[in-house]
Amino acid sequence: MAKLRQIAFYGKGGIGKSTTSQNTLAALSDLGQKILIVGCDPKADSTRLILHAKAQDTILSLAAEAGSVEDLELEDVMKIGYRDIRCVESGGPEPGVGCAGRGVITSINFLEENGAYDGVDYVSYDVLGDVVCGGFAMPIRENKAQEIYIVMSGEMMAMYAANNISKGILKYANSGGVRLGGLVCNERQTDKELELAEALAGKLGTKLIHFVPRDNIVQHAELRRMTVIEYAPDSKQAGEYRQLAEKVHNNAGNGTIPTPITMDELEDLLMDFGIMKKEDESVIGKTAAELAA
Repeated sequence: MAKLRQIAFYGKGGIGKSTTSQNTLAALSDLGQKILIVGCDPKADSTRLILHAKAQDTILSLAAEAGSVEDLELEDVMKIGYRDIRCVESGGPEPGVGCAGRGVITSINFLEENGAYDGVDYVSYDVLGDVVCGGFAMPIRENKAQEIYIVMSGEMMAMYAANNISKGILKYANSGGVRLGGLVCNERQTDKELELAEALAGKLGTKLIHFVPRDNIVQHAELRRMTVIEYAPDSKQAGEYRQLAEKVHNNAGNGTIPTPITMDELEDLLMDFGIMKKEDESVIGKTAAELAA
C-alpha cells in the first residue's frame, strides 16, 4: 500500500477552503483513493457536502454528552459519505468561548488511537483561518499534516494570509518535516489575479497548483449540500476540480520550505502589477485644503 499522505487546506476565512477541499477530495476518491477528512473548524462544515448534512456531530460535543472522549467509540464520531469518504469533525467552543485548538488536539489523538487512519490513502485536515492560534497550527506543529495547500485569491488580505501561513509552515518545517505543497487560487475576478497568484507563489518558493475559475454552479451544488463532482460530474467546473485533484495526487514529495516575504514586499508586488499606487510621502498628514493651496 502507498504511503499515507497527510495534507491540510489552509487560508483566510471565507476564501472557500471547505468547498475547495471537499471537491478536491471527492475527485480524489473518484480516482480510487481512500479518504479521511478531519474537520478542524468549530463550525463543523468541513464535511457537509460529502455527507449531504447541515453539520456533523463533533467529537467534542459527543464527548461532552458521553462524559469524556474515552467514553466514545469510533463509529460514534465517524460518518461515511460520498464514495465511502470517512468524515470526522473535531468541533470546538461557541464563538467567543475558549480556544478551538483544544478540539483539534483531542480529536487527532482520539482518531489515531482508535484506528481511524487505518486503510486510507489520504488524511485531509480542513483548518480555518490563519495560523496565529497555536491550536489551529496543530496539524503543522505536531507533524501530522505533511503537505499544506493554501487556498487564496488575488485580494490583498487573502495574499497576506497566505504569506502568514507560510511563516507558520517555516517555523515548523525543520523540526517536523512539514512542507508547503503549493497555492490554490480561487478566482475572485480581481485585476491580474492569475499573474499575481503566480508571482506570489514564486516569492514564497512554491508553485500555483491550480487556478480555480469562478462559476455559479458551485453555489447551486452547495445549496443542495453536494460537491460539484457529485452534483454535476460532467460540468466544466467538475473538470477543474478533477485537474486540481490530479495535480495534488502527483505532487507527492514535491513540497518546499516556504520563503515568506515582508508586508513591504507584498505591497511592492501589488504595485508592480499596478494594483496599488505608490504613496507620495509628501502628502501624508496634509488636509485637502492644504493640498489645494
